[in-house]
Amino acid sequence: MISSQVRQRQLAELYERDFCQWAEQTAQQLRDGNFSDLDLANLIEEMEDMSRSQKRALLSNLRVLLLHLLKLQHQPEKRSSSWRSIIIEHRIRIQDAFEESPSLKPYLQSSFNKTYQKARKQAAAETELPITTFPEQPNFTMEDALNDEFIPN
Repeated sequence: MISSQVRQRQLAELYERDFCQWAEQTAQQLRDGNFSDLDLANLIEEMEDMSRSQKRALLSNLRVLLLHLLKLQHQPEKRSSSWRSIIIEHRIRIQDAFEESPSLKPYLQSSFNKTYQKARKQAAAETELPITTFPEQPNFTMEDALNDEFIPN
């Protein structure tokens, strides 16, 4: 019988060669309750990466939402149905993320101003308007931005 340490090393090597197979074998070990042979170092790394990935996706959706809200606000003559569609799409993505992981809401709230600054820079680049056109501090809240009825003036 293969020792637990040898099995762990084999799984660690498999992680480097074939991630999908490693993931399937790790899932099977968890289902079987075979915890002693788990490749814990890589399993922990993957779990942490899953969380970071969810947070990156959430911030990306917020940045796109804020970008289009700023464009609507500061280029009313260029308002289009595609901009409104993008706003709806990213609000839905954020709401879906909150339904799956309610703990993301405080994270998004704490990241709102930093994400707004990135959206502000991108809005200036996309519209070719001076960055000073866009307020340094948002003139709407995260709750406003996520509100299906909110469209900035």
